[in-house]
Amino acid sequence: MLVAIIMAGGSGQRFWPLSNEEHPKQLLKLFSDKTMIRETVDRILPIIPAERIFIATNIKQAEDIRGELPFLPERNIIVEPKFKDTAACIGYASIYIRSLLGECNFIVLPSDHLINDRNTFLEIIRRGEELIEKPGRIAIFGIKPDKPETAYGYVEAEGERIGEAFRVSSFKEKPVLEVAKDYLAKGNYYWNSGMFMWSDRTILSHIEELMPGHWSTLKNIEELLKGEMDEDSLSRAFDEFEKISIDYGVMEGARDVVVLPADIGWNDIGNFTAFDDIFTHSENGSVVRIHQGEQVVEHNSRDNIIINEGSKKVIATLGMKDTVIVETDDVLLVCRKEEAQDIKALLKKVNEGK
Repeated sequence: MLVAIIMAGGSGQRFWPLSNEEHPKQLLKLFSDKTMIRETVDRILPIIPAERIFIATNIKQAEDIRGELPFLPERNIIVEPKFKDTAACIGYASIYIRSLLGECNFIVLPSDHLINDRNTFLEIIRRGEELIEKPGRIAIFGIKPDKPETAYGYVEAEGERIGEAFRVSSFKEKPVLEVAKDYLAKGNYYWNSGMFMWSDRTILSHIEELMPGHWSTLKNIEELLKGEMDEDSLSRAFDEFEKISIDYGVMEGARDVVVLPADIGWNDIGNFTAFDDIFTHSENGSVVRIHQGEQVVEHNSRDNIIINEGSKKVIATLGMKDTVIVETDDVLLVCRKEEAQDIKALLKKVNEGK
């Protein structure tokens, strides 16, 4: 039985001012008339029914997510009382789902990625199911790099082939540009997409072995789930979790990890510069996203990303290049494209000044 865990607890900082903690990227309608989380759920519905799709989120976003996905059972919205990163998120979701459904296989998906080739994506999920039939095996969806990207982690594939997958020999942190160029040239490196498949028994046994502190807390939560668990008890349990990702906590120490190449038109939409990869450009090489009645005028300007989200002001640029401009009712953001990855640091200063 295949169950989906969709992680939807992101804070939305890299897409500020369009997003915030209460209304993060996964709740934005960036590419269609559907939110990104609705796109994610609809993408897998052909092979995973609604009753087996679970959303792991936090208390700030839970109400909006329930409103966005009313066809999911109430119990399928897993609310974390505190953000303790993906190891706690996945561990808690696994224990919680096992208490409801018994043993099952999981696919873990981010809620805010773009996948253009849905049919191939679903086929790769089916291949992944075959791979994780082996006890203890973890499968990662890997994206073949087409440029020396420094914003993604990488996985190194060995020569040994397992079906259509390759054994993973190492995980690499986000590299500097020269190292990323080397990975691209070697040809056996993949971007780590953050999409995983495993059985519940596999992931929980790995947490037990590699993260004994997490495992002890999860066992306590498992006992709470057998009774009437209240919010205060769960919150105290989450206080015990170390804040660490599943990549650091489990993946880098696991012994049987394979990477399944996934040519699916993937983009993690990590910051505003992703719009350059997704949208049609104007004659000036700019991406312009506006609503009806709004106006953007560029003169001696090119290669910009300009977004007017509801403001009625005219956005006019003169001599601007490689710039991100985002206008909302209460914020105007202007930054160089090369700085867009650091919007989180800017937002921290904005909040400090309030």
